[in-house]
Amino acid sequence: MKQVYLETPRLVLKTLTPSASSKVLEFYINNKDFLEEYEPERLPYFYTKQHQKQLLRWDLDGLHHLALVRVWIFKKEDLLTPIGTIALSNITRGVFQSCFLGYKIDKANKQQGYMTEGLSRMIDYAFSDLKLHRIEANIMPQNTASINLVKKIGFKEEGLARKYLQINGKWEDHIHMVLLNE
Repeated sequence: MKQVYLETPRLVLKTLTPSASSKVLEFYINNKDFLEEYEPERLPYFYTKQHQKQLLRWDLDGLHHLALVRVWIFKKEDLLTPIGTIALSNITRGVFQSCFLGYKIDKANKQQGYMTEGLSRMIDYAFSDLKLHRIEANIMPQNTASINLVKKIGFKEEGLARKYLQINGKWEDHIHMVLLNE
């Protein structure tokens, strides 16, 4: 599959190649403290250019096998600095036609509608281009901003997954949110 390039009124969402590892690393370093409470525990090697280069290679491999689509979010006026990322992961075909949704935004760009705009476009891509039936987002109950975001886009709560993911070294409950392609 070729790389993904999507636009919204204010944003460009696109896959990145390993050559962008410096910019991705800069994003993670700048947002380390901000993202820490919502992410897996990150060991020091995560914050290296070499590791980010490898992760970008894995993203392209996942895209090639249609198992993962990760785009990075850029403001149209600055196509060099990523302000976030959205991933459709664990894409499953057959009778399931489903995936998991993950996303993160730069702390300096939160609460400006960028993620709502980006997610809306990515969901349209998932349903129209990828022909998926179901998108699942699992969110910690205390992350009310994220819960409100997906509810605004139309996700519905399906229940609580107890001790679902290990976040920052601790098993955390997650609210299971789902959007169906009706």
